[in-house]
Amino acid sequence: MTETTVFTPPDEPAGTSERTADVLPFPLKKDTDPAPAPELPAESVMKPGEWEAEPPDTDDPEAEGLAEGAPVDPPREVYPPSVAEWMEAKDKARMAVLPDWVKLPDQRKAVRKWAVRHYSAVAGYHAVRLPCIYTPKVLWYSPRGAWRWSAAIGRWVFDAEGKTLRLASVANEDAAEYLKLSRQRNDRVRLRGIVAAIASLVGLAAALTLYVMAPSWLLLLAVATLTTTLGAVGAPADRPLIDMAKVTFRKRRLSSDIVIRAHEAARLTSKDQSIAFPRPIGRDGDGWRVVVDLPYGRTFEDALNAHARLASGMDIAPTQLFLDKDETSGRRVSYWIADRDPLAVPSGKSPLLGATRVDFWKPFPWGVDERGNPVMATMLWLSLLVGAVPRQGKTFSARTIALAAALDPYVRLYLFDGKASPDWRKFAKVAHRIAFGIVPKNGFDPVVHMLTSLRELKADVEDRYHRLSELPLHICPEGKLTPEISRDKKLNMPLTLFVVDEVQEYLQHPEHGKEILSLLVYLARVAPAVGVSVMTSTQKPDDKACPSELRDQHQARFALRVGAYQVSDTILGAGSYSEGLDASKLLKSHKGVGLLKGMSDDSGIVRTYLADGRDAERILTRAAALREAEGTLTGDAAGEAPAPEVSATILDDVAQVLDKGEAKVWSETIVDRLADLRPESYGAWAELDPKPKAEALSNALKPFGVGTLQISRRIDGEQVNKRGIKRDDLATAITERNRKRDAG
Repeated sequence: MTETTVFTPPDEPAGTSERTADVLPFPLKKDTDPAPAPELPAESVMKPGEWEAEPPDTDDPEAEGLAEGAPVDPPREVYPPSVAEWMEAKDKARMAVLPDWVKLPDQRKAVRKWAVRHYSAVAGYHAVRLPCIYTPKVLWYSPRGAWRWSAAIGRWVFDAEGKTLRLASVANEDAAEYLKLSRQRNDRVRLRGIVAAIASLVGLAAALTLYVMAPSWLLLLAVATLTTTLGAVGAPADRPLIDMAKVTFRKRRLSSDIVIRAHEAARLTSKDQSIAFPRPIGRDGDGWRVVVDLPYGRTFEDALNAHARLASGMDIAPTQLFLDKDETSGRRVSYWIADRDPLAVPSGKSPLLGATRVDFWKPFPWGVDERGNPVMATMLWLSLLVGAVPRQGKTFSARTIALAAALDPYVRLYLFDGKASPDWRKFAKVAHRIAFGIVPKNGFDPVVHMLTSLRELKADVEDRYHRLSELPLHICPEGKLTPEISRDKKLNMPLTLFVVDEVQEYLQHPEHGKEILSLLVYLARVAPAVGVSVMTSTQKPDDKACPSELRDQHQARFALRVGAYQVSDTILGAGSYSEGLDASKLLKSHKGVGLLKGMSDDSGIVRTYLADGRDAERILTRAAALREAEGTLTGDAAGEAPAPEVSATILDDVAQVLDKGEAKVWSETIVDRLADLRPESYGAWAELDPKPKAEALSNALKPFGVGTLQISRRIDGEQVNKRGIKRDDLATAITERNRKRDAG
C-alpha cells in the first residue's frame, strides 16, 4: 500500500482536515515587506564588531558529538589599526601631486633638452625641404586647388546639393514637390548670387588696393598665403603636401582588457580567479604604470617567471615590460610598460665632465635606470665584479667609477689592465701604481709590478687594522675608518681603489697567477673594511679563468650582456636567475646596460653614463691638477721609483747593515747603508727624499711583520724624532721566515 503524504494548510490547525493534495493560490504581487526578525535571547544579542558563530553542520555524520568551541577569528575590534598606522597606510596610498619629471631637476633638464632637440630637428627637417620640395609641390597643385575652389563655389551658388531631390520629384511625377523645390532653389540662387557678387567685388577691390598701395613684402606674403592655400586644397589625399618629420612609434593606449588578456595568456589566472586593480591605470613618464593583485596563491615570483608571456600578451617586446615588487603584499605586482625599448636609448654624457671634484665617501652618479632616474654608485666597504661579453661597454662602465675616484684627490688608485688597451692609459696621470698587459718590455715586468703592489697593499691593510685599533677614541670612536682619518696625510690611510681590468690575464699567469689570486681574494674579502676596495672586470667569468673563490668575495656584481643565463648567474651569483636577473636577455644594442646587484638593497638595471677617450682625458687632467694642488700625487704618477720586488733577502740585507749593539735604527740610515751594500737594488731608494726613503723601506718590510716606530735621539742638543725599526722585530721576522722555509 502506497503511503500518501498529508499537507496541512498553514491557516488550519493540524488534524482538522486530512487531504492528499491542496491547491494554493499563486501570489500575483511579490511581498516586499521584510519578515520580522526572530527575537533573540538576551545573551545572544550581537555587539558591534562581532560575528555570529555558525552552528555545526548537523548533516555531517562526523559532527555528532561535537560542541561549539571558542571562535578562531579575532574580534572585529582589533581590525581597525591605530591612528598612526591608519595615517601611515593613507600616506603610502596617496598619489603624487606632480609627476617625477616635474619634481626632479635632472628630469626637468632632460625634458627641456628633449624639447629643444626634438622641435629643432623638426624645424630643420621642414626648412631644408621648403625651397626644393614644398614650394614646387605648392606651385604644381595650386591650379588644381583654384579649380576645386571655383567648382565648390559654383555648386554652392547654384544649389547643386538640391539637384538630386528635384530630379527625384520629377521622376516621381510629383508636381507639387517639384514646384516647392524649384521656388526654394530660385530663392537660394538669388541670395547666394548676390552674396557671391558682393564678395567678388570686395575681393577684387581689396586685391587692387593691395597691389597698388601695399609694400612689396606684404604683397609677396599675400600671394604666398593664397598660393599655399590653393596648393593645400589641390593636393591629392594620398600625397600630402608636407612630409612627416618623425616616425610614429608603435604605441597604443593600455586598457584593463589588455592587462587581463596578458595574465590569461601567461596562465596566471583561472576561470574562478582573475586579477584585481587596486589603482587606476595611468601614464608614468614615457610609459604606463599598472598595479595588479594576482589571484590568491600567486606571487611576484610567478609573474617574474612569466615575464616573456606577459609581454607577449600585451603585444610588446620583453624589454618594454618591467616588474617591481610591492612590499605590502606578496601577490601585488607593479608593472611599468615603456612606450619603446628604453634600454636602447643612450644615457648621455657622464656628469663627471662638469664636476670639479668628487667626494668618494658619498654616492656619485654612475648612470640611469630604465625610466631615466639617476643611479648613484658607491664603492665604500665593498668590492665590485664587472662581467660581460666583449664590446658591450664593460670597460667604459668600470672606467666611470675609476674616474670618480680620480676626482677625489684623497683616493689612492691602483690600476692594472690585462689587455693593455688604450682605454686606461691616461690614468697614468693620477694612479699610484699602474701597469698594462702581461708582457715584459724595456726591463719592466707588469705582472711583477702588480704582484709587488698587491703585497704592498696587503701589508698596508694589515697595518691599518692594527693602527685603527690603537688610535684614541676622540680620533677613531668606533675603531673604523672615517673621512677625517682617510684625509689625514700623517696617518696615511686614504681610501684606496684597486682596479684590475681583464683580471683573467693575470690569474692565468704561469708563474705568479696563484699568488695573485691569493692576494686578490684576501683584499676583496678583508680590505674593504679599512677603506681599500677592489674592482675587477672580466669577459671570462668561468671557474678556470676567474675562480669562484675570487668571485664570491665580491659583495657587488654588475653583469652586462652575456651569452647565456648560466654565465649571468656566474657573474651575479647563484640564484640570481630565479630572482629574475638574467643578463643574457639584454640585446646587442644595449651597450653600457647591465644588471646591478649587491651595491644597495635593490637590484636593478643601470644604463651607465658614457665618458669616451677625450672625456676621460679631460677629467683626468683636471684630477691630476687637483691632486697636485692638494699634494696627494704619489707613486708612479709622481715619478717616484716603483717599489722593487719584495723578497726575503731584504731581511738578511737589513740585518747585515745593522751594527752590533744597535737596538733601534732610523729607516733613512738603513736605506743609505743598503744602497752602499747593494747599489743595484737599493740605489733608487737612496736618491729619494727622507720621507719617501723611509716609506720605501717600511713598505718592503711590512709583508714580513716588521713595523716602524718613532725613534727619538738628541743631535746637537736638539731632540729629533724619525721612523725606524727595532732589531728584535727584525730577528723575529727572520726566525719566522726560516721556520716557514724549513716547514716547506
